[in-house]
Amino acid sequence: MENYRYLEIERDAAVLRIWLARPEVRNAFNHELIAELTQVFSDVPASARVAMLGGRGEVFCAGADLDYMKQLGQMSHEENVRDALALADMLAAVNACPIPLVGRMQKAAFGGAIGLLACCDSVVCTEDAVFAFSEVRLGITPATISPYVIAKVGESAARDLFLSGERWDAERALAIGLVHRVVPPDKLDTAVQEKVKELLCAGPEAARATKRLIREVAGSVAAEQREATARLIADLRGSDEGRQGLSAFLEKRKPSWMDN
Repeated sequence: MENYRYLEIERDAAVLRIWLARPEVRNAFNHELIAELTQVFSDVPASARVAMLGGRGEVFCAGADLDYMKQLGQMSHEENVRDALALADMLAAVNACPIPLVGRMQKAAFGGAIGLLACCDSVVCTEDAVFAFSEVRLGITPATISPYVIAKVGESAARDLFLSGERWDAERALAIGLVHRVVPPDKLDTAVQEKVKELLCAGPEAARATKRLIREVAGSVAAEQREATARLIADLRGSDEGRQGLSAFLEKRKPSWMDN
């Protein structure tokens, strides 16, 4: 496999380990990381039987990088659409990973990072983890990740958590089905390895066929929503409210709607 700037790729026998490797910015997304994730999940080796997605450093993924967010605020509407479509394509590639995918999540996952977790088949997280769909507090919406998140946690949880933007804990993540096991931080790697070991007990072809089965039975609606969700987030990024919310976040102040 080729070398990546913002990812670290490890192969151990039949296991493919993919690490977000921007720990200095809490593994936050930028254009390059999104492109690299799309590439690696579009080119999973035929010999791999299980994949693991994790983040280097203290935090799994903090969502969008601040410099990346600044660029989004300066883009035209059509540029924002293209950017959102790139994120949609990345999520589609992760979701379509042909082999079982285990998420290794520590400390925090915000916004788009939760979209990554929603595309994993099994997620192990630390008991001190926090989550948030913070988009509405920035005057935008979690549009691009919504097909995957709603499919994973259901409409009821999405209504509650998308609309408030509040933070929630690992216990809530477990209850709504976003994660599947919660462990102390010092047990994370052991728990992930145990899950990988269990998955390796499945027949390689049976595992791949079962992933295809799940997608077919659940209904592949994400592709149908790709264009609509990308245009929605682009509309809101370019709106007065979206620009104000982003500016307020970057300037560490409250937006005007929080003064009431």
